[in-house]
Amino acid sequence: MTVAAALDQVFQLEDRHFKFLRAVILERTGIALSEAKRELVYGRLTRRIRALKLASFDEYYALLRTSPDAEMGEFVNAITTNLTSFFRESHHFEFLRDAAIPEWLNNKGRNPRIRIWSAGCATGEEPYSIAMTLRETLGTQAGDTLVLATDIDTNVLATARAGIYPQSCGENIPAPYRRWIQRGFDSNRDKLRIRQPVADMIRFNPLNLMESWPVKGPLDAVFCRNVVIYFDKDTQRRLFARFAEVITPGGYLVIGHSETLSNEFDLVGRTIYRKKA
Repeated sequence: MTVAAALDQVFQLEDRHFKFLRAVILERTGIALSEAKRELVYGRLTRRIRALKLASFDEYYALLRTSPDAEMGEFVNAITTNLTSFFRESHHFEFLRDAAIPEWLNNKGRNPRIRIWSAGCATGEEPYSIAMTLRETLGTQAGDTLVLATDIDTNVLATARAGIYPQSCGENIPAPYRRWIQRGFDSNRDKLRIRQPVADMIRFNPLNLMESWPVKGPLDAVFCRNVVIYFDKDTQRRLFARFAEVITPGGYLVIGHSETLSNEFDLVGRTIYRKKA
């Protein structure tokens, strides 16, 4: 028997395991895992089982049932997906630069108070892209500007806070914004680092969107892109209603392409919505 075959024999994800895991992740995060995600769950949790030196899914199942608090954070981190890049879907940042920021300057005057929430920020590329856009566009008027960045996955938040990425990640950063990164610093010749004036604009914190929010508003914009696609329709509706409560009238909600909104918002751009006054 090959090593791979032996491992497959040991780590058998039975229907009862998968049913239980789906129920736990739904209860804890609102993420509805379909049968199509079974292979993803298997791949990610077998790595976790090996790390814990357990012998089977039976033992992992027992751990989550008997000592959920000890493992729940790592379980959620393993299951949640974190795919992002700097200035991903560039039209969102172009709208921020060309429409939203000039509007805020016009309505609020010099040095406006601006609050933007990146909900589901993953490894930080999105909030840093927002902050670079704000810093570059506002210039010396960026004094009272804050980007709130949250994610359920504590591992990716550690990466986000550090603000250090492979050099290749900088390829998507538009040329005018590259002055806000430092390439090849110290002994890290293959890395880039976010410069302090941009990093200082962001507050990173863990947050489960299904639980209570310390974010009370009023917020000028919320970026929640490609996050709620993992939720069922009822959970999506509840989440968008909660966003509407913290976004100021006339504020913006930016979402992913496969998501739709209720009638609290008007469509004003490609997957960009404005809260009704």
